[in-house]
Amino acid sequence: MATKSPLTCLWVTLLAAGVASAALAAPAAAPAAAASSASGYNQPPKNILDVMRAPSPPVPVLSPTHERMLLVSWQDYPSIARVATPFLRLAGVRVEPRNHSKHDTPGGYGITPCASSFELVHIPDGAQTRIALPADACPGRPLWSADGKRFAFENITADSVDLWIGDAGTGAVRRVPGARLNPMLEDELQWMPDQKTLLVKLVPARMGPPPPEPLIPAGPSIQESGGGKGQSSTYENRDTLGSQHDEDLFDYYAAAQLALVDAGSLAVTPIGAVGRYETVEAAPDGRHVLVSAIRKPYSYVTTFDRFPHEVEVWDLAKRPNIAMHRIASLPLADRVPIGGVALGPRDFSWRATEPATLLWAEALDGGDWKAKVPARDKLMLSKAPFDAAPLEVARTEQRYAGISWSEQADLALLTEYDRNRHWRRSFLVNVDDAEQKPRLLWDLSTDEKYANPGSPVKRQLPNGATVLRQDGDAIFLSGVGASPDGDRPFLDKLDLKTLKSERLFRSDKSSYEQFLGFAGAGAQNFLTWRQSVMDPPNAFIRTIGAPLDAAAGEAVFASSSAAITRIPDPTPVVREIKKRLVKYKRADGLDLSFTLYTPPGYQEGQRVPTILYAYPLDYADASKAGQTTGSQETFTRLRQYRLLLLAGYAIIDNAAFPIVGDPKKAYDTYMEQLVADAKGAVDEAVRLGVADPERIGVTGHSHGALMTANLLAHSDMFRAGVATSGSYNKTLTPFGFQNEQRSVWETQDVYLKVSPFFYADKMKTPILIVHGADDANPGTTPLQASKLYEAIRGNGGTTRLVMLPHEPHWYAAMESNEQLVYEMLRWFDTYVKNAPPRAPAVAAAAP
Repeated sequence: MATKSPLTCLWVTLLAAGVASAALAAPAAAPAAAASSASGYNQPPKNILDVMRAPSPPVPVLSPTHERMLLVSWQDYPSIARVATPFLRLAGVRVEPRNHSKHDTPGGYGITPCASSFELVHIPDGAQTRIALPADACPGRPLWSADGKRFAFENITADSVDLWIGDAGTGAVRRVPGARLNPMLEDELQWMPDQKTLLVKLVPARMGPPPPEPLIPAGPSIQESGGGKGQSSTYENRDTLGSQHDEDLFDYYAAAQLALVDAGSLAVTPIGAVGRYETVEAAPDGRHVLVSAIRKPYSYVTTFDRFPHEVEVWDLAKRPNIAMHRIASLPLADRVPIGGVALGPRDFSWRATEPATLLWAEALDGGDWKAKVPARDKLMLSKAPFDAAPLEVARTEQRYAGISWSEQADLALLTEYDRNRHWRRSFLVNVDDAEQKPRLLWDLSTDEKYANPGSPVKRQLPNGATVLRQDGDAIFLSGVGASPDGDRPFLDKLDLKTLKSERLFRSDKSSYEQFLGFAGAGAQNFLTWRQSVMDPPNAFIRTIGAPLDAAAGEAVFASSSAAITRIPDPTPVVREIKKRLVKYKRADGLDLSFTLYTPPGYQEGQRVPTILYAYPLDYADASKAGQTTGSQETFTRLRQYRLLLLAGYAIIDNAAFPIVGDPKKAYDTYMEQLVADAKGAVDEAVRLGVADPERIGVTGHSHGALMTANLLAHSDMFRAGVATSGSYNKTLTPFGFQNEQRSVWETQDVYLKVSPFFYADKMKTPILIVHGADDANPGTTPLQASKLYEAIRGNGGTTRLVMLPHEPHWYAAMESNEQLVYEMLRWFDTYVKNAPPRAPAVAAAAP
């Protein structure tokens, strides 16, 4: 069982007594009424609670044959009781010891969500069948078999993670007896190529109790470095291993038994010995399986993915005597350059169109982006029976970023990425012919939005392998379709001989309609997921019709549509909120934009209290930084700060906050650009007659929280701020942060300048600091929040610290989210909406 920190125990005690935060005396009572729950957590007013507790629209999970889909409704907010379930921190993984489930998503970003319901939808008539899930079910995302006849999912219970299999024809589901999944290192569930069998990781039988914690320490925890640079990401120490007992616990909970499960009979057949298996992936032939197993020695400074690994291919043909072919023995990789890759084979994948051919990449530059070399990576290929030396089939000038196989043996799509330039290139290649020169397909900035060609549409072969969907010499591309007027998703057909494309479909300007997949073998009919400001998301089937005399960028064919699903609006009151795209320029002429939300009942020309939300992004090219993203035609949903619209606030949402510069020196002008970004947004909202210049607040999460604190320290534009889960002292992440690739020893002035902790004496604008007490995100440890609070308090500033018990980087529990909205509303009501007029000198300095 995990031991609670003294800080966590303190907050549990305080909240049980009805105290939201004991860090500072509460501000004056806000005029907005707020409820108080029996548990001691605070709640926002009822009109906000009603929206928070309304169900969210479901999401579609389309079968590979596109004959059916599952509409999956997710639980937005689990109870604090579930979030508070005890867990162990083991080398970057959070594990609940009682049932072996993963408590958290990778990186500590939030508890693994549960689905609340499954609806089976038949295409195209839309007939629906509700899946009868077990009582108190906590199912995960369903996984379809390639033939569309079955789906499998895991269900988390108090004592185990169970395996369930559903019949697509009837909707009936069955639990596989005795199959306790072990999802600790992922890859715990996949269909074998026969689509009748599942390959799973199970909790080994007869494990016995976990290793007990020694009453007397076996000795000190010792780490030693014998020289040589060891730059790596900064991890929160309590989530890495720290003792021999931690190693023993990791061995115990990571142990897994691989097994095959017959989807018809539900029989379970173990394969191989128990091991600490990370990657497990079956080859297209169903006979060979790629297996990556973790071995010792472990590290106390990095997470399990950098531990030593044995990479093998298992041949299941002669079970139970499995033949194992070793591909690589990878050593401990705890000295990887910032932003680099480990040495040795990596990024393994099976070739989709061959029975058992393995492809992987190896660095030629020491894994270091700073090295100047003619080629950064080489691609190696090895075929069954894996008794010959691997063959080098290609080299990439920049870092290998993946390969997509086509159905043709002589065609694949190879992509490389240049971190130094924020650039990517994709080539049409033939890995079987070294003499055939790669043909450049795309060559563009990764920051490019308007000219982004989209992603290739893929399909599953009968054996489950994924390939590019082709129509003769053409492939299909689907993308978000960014434009100066907002995102308009599209479907294109690209001729690989001429490299010219035609637009088959583009979402109209009054909705947001995304391509889901083709309906049938041809390209005449396809499925979309359509929504608008007034209409919740629903599935539609479209049929391509006659050619059109279309304008550039528009569809060249007419298409008709018919609704398949009819999902109702869960929160009609939210439709009273209006939003619009606003474009403006930064002082240096850079084009920027934001979405402006106005509250229900807003009258044009009325000035209202306003909150700015943003998340700064880094760009290598100023021409890309000003491109518009997002859509104003999506179905409006309210979460966290947006809920304050229901309390009369306007929201400057997702304001563009570009930080433009050479990626090698990303943050040299960070502060100047940050303030300029904010001033541009605030000035425009005031000019439109919506924002009251005397009543503007700012908020941001994670990197946006750093932005919030810095804006309060270095400008007078805002009356108050709310920073959630931020990092405020960058010297605590000395080997880089965000996209800053230099260490603190290389550019100490930059680290100090971007850290609001060192400007706490200048932070006189009220700031509410909120943080999850169990945040494991590298760089945003709870210590960051408590130290900033102490610094501001010690220098006489107005601040409040709220630590949410048991919460990771993103807050999961209903009670925690209610508390967050309560705190934000109370803070902004006190210091923004009802703030007294500022002193003349300060008011004159504000926009």
